[in-house]
Amino acid sequence: MRHNKKFNHLGRQKAHRDSLLANMTVSLILHKRINTTLAKAKALRMYAEPLINRAKEDTMANRRLVFSYLQNKEAIKILFQEIAEKIANRPGGYTRILKTGNRLGDNAKTCFIELVDYNEGMLKDSKEAKAKTTRRSRRKSAAPAAENAAEAPAAEAPAAE
Repeated sequence: MRHNKKFNHLGRQKAHRDSLLANMTVSLILHKRINTTLAKAKALRMYAEPLINRAKEDTMANRRLVFSYLQNKEAIKILFQEIAEKIANRPGGYTRILKTGNRLGDNAKTCFIELVDYNEGMLKDSKEAKAKTTRRSRRKSAAPAAENAAEAPAAEAPAAE
């Protein structure tokens, strides 16, 4: 029977699929953002998020369980030290998928998958949006003063001649 077998097999056998997802999870942990196809990103999210959730509680049992999936000491170290601090208060949803269009060769849908708290671009955009609102109000008040200052020396120059 095919009960409960509706996940994406990605055109691979089980061992190859497990290796693929483990390697992609290690790359995601090390680089914080990777470029892949949409189908692989969705499969990776289902694979990686429970492992990232384990990192919230730093116990030897959790480290061994995550290591049994990933087999990379450096990734485990970064996951349990660096990433666990940033996700401590987050209840879930540790990854974000950003669609980037279709690939030229085979027209496959591509995307970025990234760790949510590590996207410097989006964090900068939100900070810049807040900064722009304050700058605009300052520029409006500073602009008339600058125009008045520019007119005053021009008016004084002919009088001095």
